[in-house]
Amino acid sequence: MTKPAGTFVLVVGPSGAGKDTLIVAAHKRLAGNPDFVFPRRIVTRNAMVELEDHDSIDRPTFERMRMAGDYALLWEAHGLGYILPRTIDDLLAEGKTVVCNVSRRVIDEARAKYPGVRVLLVTADLATRAARLAQRGRETEAEIKARLTRQPADIPQGIGVTVVDNSGALEDGVTAFVGALAEADLAAGADS
Repeated sequence: MTKPAGTFVLVVGPSGAGKDTLIVAAHKRLAGNPDFVFPRRIVTRNAMVELEDHDSIDRPTFERMRMAGDYALLWEAHGLGYILPRTIDDLLAEGKTVVCNVSRRVIDEARAKYPGVRVLLVTADLATRAARLAQRGRETEAEIKARLTRQPADIPQGIGVTVVDNSGALEDGVTAFVGALAEADLAAGADS
């Protein structure tokens, strides 16, 4: 049975949980499976190639895209603008499983716009997150502390959430993450 529409997997989690690392590793592991697609976000920050996989734009370009409605999802967080490209619409229409790192604040908007939304929450213990944020080298110690103590937005009620604990070895986190993606894909097929 073929799915009539794709699955949109929204990857959320606190700073330092390892969302981008797991997405990049899952992309490599699933490279031979055309059903899974990992579109690049567009961010108003230069990418640190070894840590992030996104395209960079300046603030005026972000604002032009916002005004033109030239995006699938758009949000702002931590003083930066984030965009998911409109190509996601075509990928979902083709029945693909689309995996993107997003803010919790766009979950409701995504659910209203796309029927096959699943949420994958990546977590890690506080000490692991602190070490990862320090290793990134993007923020001062005070900024890291602020990130670690900030209360995240709630995940909206009525949506199933799969939790992946990424506190341990990378290989364990990747295995759990890829397994959760496969389950999301199967669950979406069962929903149709």
